[in-house]
Amino acid sequence: MSHIRILIVEDEPLIAMSTSAMLEGIDYEVSAIAYDSDGALEQLRSDPPDLALLDVNLKSRLDGIQIAEIIQDEHDLPFIFLTSYASEAIVERAKLTRPMGYIVKPFDEKDLFTAIEIALYN
Repeated sequence: MSHIRILIVEDEPLIAMSTSAMLEGIDYEVSAIAYDSDGALEQLRSDPPDLALLDVNLKSRLDGIQIAEIIQDEHDLPFIFLTSYASEAIVERAKLTRPMGYIVKPFDEKDLFTAIEIALYN
């Protein structure tokens, strides 16, 4: 059993639950699911994971890229963007945060596993 704990930040409950099931299916532990930026920031402070999966477009106070900036400034952990958005402007903005990965939805377990393993290795 892996002891890698992953925070999922996703505002769509069905996608969050599907991602959680994928992670558990490939032997990772989901530390929490945050459905908005406030929940994500609270989880990062109170129960830091080993890695965070961030949706770029959150219907909340901060978007995933802004959360990534906070992770960079205040936490020492890798993060991967999981998003439906791959426009040039979004990718340019995301690159500035130096993510360990950027996965475009829909994705499968192999995509997720590979990105996580590379992120954790780096």
